Amino acid sequence: MLKQLFAVLFFCGMVSLAMAQNPDTLAKRKDTTSVVKRDTAVRSSFAPKIKKEKVYHPDSTHIPSLAVKRSLFIPGWGQVYNRKYWKVPLIYTGLGLFGAAIVYNQKYHKQFLALAKIAKTAEVPAPGTTLYPLYVKYKAEYELYSKVGYQALADASDGYLRNRDLSILGALAFWGIQTIDAYIDAKFISSYTVDNDLSMRVAPGLINGPTYASNFGSYIPGIKITFTLK
Repeated sequence: MLKQLFAVLFFCGMVSLAMAQNPDTLAKRKDTTSVVKRDTAVRSSFAPKIKKEKVYHPDSTHIPSLAVKRSLFIPGWGQVYNRKYWKVPLIYTGLGLFGAAIVYNQKYHKQFLALAKIAKTAEVPAPGTTLYPLYVKYKAEYELYSKVGYQALADASDGYLRNRDLSILGALAFWGIQTIDAYIDAKFISSYTVDNDLSMRVAPGLINGPTYASNFGSYIPGIKITFTLK
């Protein structure tokens, strides 16, 4: 009888011990699950955020090379293509001034060259000679400058020739400048559009202080303004 009672008590004790251990096992499982979830959440926070790529908005109907070609062919045509109409009168005014300088210096170069040739003979050309037509053409000028001498007339002719060449070079340079101007307008002004994707951000920040303000620290407070084209 005692053996049977002892066996029943032992069995009941084992059952109660097994039931007491089940909550601990479930708790451990819950802890493991929570740890795994917590680790997963922490790791996912380090994933890089997907940013919206910046969109380029070119004006595909405006070609810089076409503006350059037009300006090379006809001065001011590239500015008209860029819709910079106010530059056209300035271009033709500059070219007109260079053209007038070329004509002026060429005229007096030929005149003083002829007078120098006539003065070199030290006598009035006779009819039928090669210099006689020049003497007839510049007779008034020859009577005015006959006492100057050959060398002075030749130097004056060379001076007008040099000024004429410089005027030609200036006109070519001005032509090239207006071509470059047409390219710049087409490339950096007309090739981009500014739409409502432009954003601005204002935030406080620190600025490197000047050397004379070193007593107040190496940084001073300031305001940072950032413009972004999305």
